[in-house]
Amino acid sequence: MAIAERPAAVAPVSSVPPGWDANPSAWRGRHGRLPVLCLSLVGLAVALTLTLYQLGVLQEVWEPFFGDGSQRVLHSAVSRLLPLPDASLGAIAYVLDAIFASLGGTMRWRTAPWAVCAQALVVLPTACGSVGLLMIQPLLAHAWCSLCLVSALVSIALAGPTLTELLATLQHLKRVWREGHGFWRPLWGEEAV
Repeated sequence: MAIAERPAAVAPVSSVPPGWDANPSAWRGRHGRLPVLCLSLVGLAVALTLTLYQLGVLQEVWEPFFGDGSQRVLHSAVSRLLPLPDASLGAIAYVLDAIFASLGGTMRWRTAPWAVCAQALVVLPTACGSVGLLMIQPLLAHAWCSLCLVSALVSIALAGPTLTELLATLQHLKRVWREGHGFWRPLWGEEAV
C-alpha cells in the first residue's frame, strides 16, 4: 500500500512587494488608492465645472483671487485649439483615473499589472500637461485661473502615488521575466508569481 504524499505547503504571498516596506496597492496609507480615488473625483468636479463654463452652460466661474483671470484663461486662444473644451480632456482623464484606481485588489501590483500601467498612462501625461498649462497661463493668456490651478495641482498630486505603484509593478514584471515566466501573461495577472 502506497503512502499518499501530502501536498507541499504553499507559503502565503505577501501583499507587500519584495524590498518594500508598504503595499503600494493598499486602499489606505501613505500612497493609498482611496486618496487617489478621492482626488480624481475632486479633479473631475473641477474639470466638469470648467467644461460647463466653456460650453456656456454656466455663465460665470468661481474666481476668488485673479479678477477676470479665469474668463481670460478659459476663453484664450489656447483653450480654443481643440474642437471641444480643453477642460473636457481633464474630465475624461479624471474619470479614467478613477476607474483604473478602482480596479483590482490590494495586490494588483502583481495580480493586475495592466490596470496599474493603464492608470499610469492616463495620470502621468495629464500631470505633465498640467505643468505645461500652468506655464502658459501667464505667458499666453497673461492671467491666472483659480480652478485651473486646483485642477493642475490635483493632476500633479495624483502622479506621486501612481508612480509608486507603477514602480512596484514594473519591478514585479522584471522579476517574473528574469525567472523565465515571460512578460505578457504576468502583465494580465495570469500566473501571478
